[in-house]
Amino acid sequence: MLPSLPTLTVLVPLLSLAGLFYSASVDESFPQGCTSTSSLCFYSLLLPITIPVYVFFHLWTWMGIKLFRHN
Repeated sequence: MLPSLPTLTVLVPLLSLAGLFYSASVDESFPQGCTSTSSLCFYSLLLPITIPVYVFFHLWTWMGIKLFRHN
């Protein structure tokens, strides 16, 4: 069963933060090693940026559909 949206809203940033801390503790060249796409650090930094952007554009599209339907 899929968790509810409020649960996912809390869990995804926490898991992203945990991944970021894990990669910071494991990777010896943490800030400089984050540029390679084969690095775990790259994705742990990419995920917290991607999810809010996705949510923003999803809500923007939903709002546009709502306004178009009611006008």
